[in-house]
Amino acid sequence: MRLLVAALVSIASVSYGFVRTEATQETQKFKSGTQTVPLYVTVTDATKRLVPELIQDDFEILDNGKPQPITLFDNEVRPITATVMLDTSGSMTLALDLVKKASEQFLIRLLPADRARVGAFNDKIEFFPADRFTANRDELIGYLKDLDFGYPTRLFDAVDQSMDKLEPIDGRRVVLVFTDGDDTASRSGLGDVLDRARLLDVMVYAIGLESDYFNGVQRVRTRPDRGLKKLAEETGGGFFELKKTDELGPTFTRVAQELHSQYVLGFSPEKLDGKVHKLDVRVKKPGMTARARRSYVAAPAAATDSR
Repeated sequence: MRLLVAALVSIASVSYGFVRTEATQETQKFKSGTQTVPLYVTVTDATKRLVPELIQDDFEILDNGKPQPITLFDNEVRPITATVMLDTSGSMTLALDLVKKASEQFLIRLLPADRARVGAFNDKIEFFPADRFTANRDELIGYLKDLDFGYPTRLFDAVDQSMDKLEPIDGRRVVLVFTDGDDTASRSGLGDVLDRARLLDVMVYAIGLESDYFNGVQRVRTRPDRGLKKLAEETGGGFFELKKTDELGPTFTRVAQELHSQYVLGFSPEKLDGKVHKLDVRVKKPGMTARARRSYVAAPAAATDSR
């Protein structure tokens, strides 16, 4: 049955947080036209180690506090499409080479079915390749050399434009963003970006680094924008705030490991009222924590078909 479900999910059209499935076999659980809300779930134990080999009965999903029957379960490795966005503003002058090297640890762990782009944000936002996602890891690593410095930090614009690139893509969509400071120049605000990530079901991972640099007048101590933690937690990604550059490589590695160790759960909403619903995923076994997106928009079928 697991293989059947995995095959169905891989061919399903994912749009605005819903999976639309077609009945093709007598043993299938889903009726034609069923809308399933998918949740990509990371499970850790008390020591923060990833937990494999859980079964469907180990999980519970609550929609606005009400338990829901789980209609979709898959624990196979699933492909991702990701943008990897690095802060290259002035405060990163001394640390940028280290960040580029650390981000390679994520890129080299992409699987053959994964695709990605790399990019940079400062006073401008760039993506490489400009016109496509690629599975070529060597190509992606090579593009890191082309990332240039600027001065303002358009953090939330970078996440928003990453979602522009990801919106036409079916399947699991991820933004991995690194920064050492606050957003200083974006037109998009945290609330706008969060609303859009919720609607599109884009998972945001954020890595932040405390840095110390000379701005031409005095030494400045920076910390990653506080909004990133909320964005990561609400979308089911992870937030990592680092104090040392030697933690960068292991953290980029950890993100890759998590993305290739997640469970896929789903349920069929009882009511499509067009409102934001709160989600809660729990593991019944003691000492384990589940991390998944915390909300979704219960949009009716007409809205989900409009892309």
